[in-house]
Amino acid sequence: MYYVYILQSQTNYKLYTGFSKNLRVRLKQHQWGGVHTTRRMGELELVYYEAFMAEADARQREKYLKTTKGKRTLK
Repeated sequence: MYYVYILQSQTNYKLYTGFSKNLRVRLKQHQWGGVHTTRRMGELELVYYEAFMAEADARQREKYLKTTKGKRTLK
């Protein structure tokens, strides 16, 4: 399975959209500060995720959610 996920910072409420093959491991990496992009966001909470069988579908969805239209959909 491939996952697209949304994390929200608990300090400034900004959203982060990511992709992973192993969601549990990736979330731990974010929490431990092992991801450069989210390191300064403080405590993060998983607010949404989607699972896909095909990697191409997951990457396409992640790309869409990072667009302006996709961000409006999330809010």
